[in-house]
Amino acid sequence: MLLPFLGDCAHSACRSGTTGYQARKLRFLTTWRDSVERQLAALNAAIHTLEQQMARDSDQPLPPQG
Repeated sequence: MLLPFLGDCAHSACRSGTTGYQARKLRFLTTWRDSVERQLAALNAAIHTLEQQMARDSDQPLPPQG
């Protein structure tokens, strides 16, 4: 017989604790994923804007430097 904290517990309290842990972990991971998706969207927008600016600038002659 292993102690509950060693992972082999048949009591319903242990199973509900594991379920609670898994639910918290799922919320954490989905929140993290949402944050990363927002960051990725911001990066994609910045890249797109920069590409548009570079394309626009390559169509126009460079201003004189002086």
